[in-house]
Amino acid sequence: MHERVTRLRALLRERDLPALLVSAPSNRRYLSGFRGSAGMLLVSESAAMLFTDGRYLIQSAREAPDFALSELVNPGRSLGDALAEAAGMLGLRRIGVEASNLSLAEYRRIEAALDGVELVAGEGLVERLREVKDGAEIAILRRAIAITDQAITAVLPQLRPEMSERQAAWMLEVAMRERGAEAPSFPIIVAAGPNAALPHARPGDDLLGEGLPIVIDMGARVDGYHADLTRTVTIGAPAARFREIYAIVLAAQQQALAGLRPGLACSDADALARDHITAAGYGAAFGHGLGHGVGLDIHEGPGLRRVAEGKQSPVLHAGMVTSVEPGIYLEGWGGVRIEDLALITADGAEQLSQAPKQVVTG
Repeated sequence: MHERVTRLRALLRERDLPALLVSAPSNRRYLSGFRGSAGMLLVSESAAMLFTDGRYLIQSAREAPDFALSELVNPGRSLGDALAEAAGMLGLRRIGVEASNLSLAEYRRIEAALDGVELVAGEGLVERLREVKDGAEIAILRRAIAITDQAITAVLPQLRPEMSERQAAWMLEVAMRERGAEAPSFPIIVAAGPNAALPHARPGDDLLGEGLPIVIDMGARVDGYHADLTRTVTIGAPAARFREIYAIVLAAQQQALAGLRPGLACSDADALARDHITAAGYGAAFGHGLGHGVGLDIHEGPGLRRVAEGKQSPVLHAGMVTSVEPGIYLEGWGGVRIEDLALITADGAEQLSQAPKQVVTG
């Protein structure tokens, strides 16, 4: 954790920012190790403080030993009181805040308490650090991905046409938990037939049926880190249209996986798959970006997507872990999406997900 705080302090110096108030839960955990549901960090050049209440005194001491604890008491010592005391002690006149994570009411309370201290935008600083994973993070992600692979491999042969989407989703969740997941990374998607045309469909009572496209999007969360995997299958022989669209999506994904490398613009990574799908006549049916980073959040940077004309795209760096998930979605018929996670290496990319890309199951 100390090395992460050191890197944040370097970014603060770049921004000429004396301190940052960290309120986003994932950022708080990343920097301090603290997993409690309430609290904020204050990081300056000389101090690293954790503000939380009495429920977490023992937990914070165990999980965030590098951070000085400042206890909040209600009533008696609010966050504003504690921050004002810390700002005075450290001589802070400007503090960055994660505005996208603070409610307007909370911001105003802090602003009122820190009378005479300027609050400025400190967006994206910790998120920028989190994009490149260290060895410990990659090891946890590998465990989450392996559990996900094992779970879907075990469940797919058990699917039957008379099962509902909801039943299949529950089977997948149980399989992940039995193999060590603390929870699913997100509500599992099982979408059959026309429902598969909805990229973020919710499983319901519709049956899986025979010969229909079935999109399964799932992931295991392990030690706070998320996996993400999508497979599209049918129960029984697929129709010719399914085989055609599946082949296009698979080829697009393989081209993207083969082309990922450090220094590649994220918009160019998106084009590796998008150009193939467009050339096949389905460009309008691929409505989302190629992928996104994963880690303590299921969706984090980098975003592998198109950018507006004249806007600069971020680039890939070694140590990033991103999804690669092209798809084609056709209203009234269904859809196909294939997703794996990939680690950007020094000279290319390593595909981390290993679940088979079989078409027929059940």
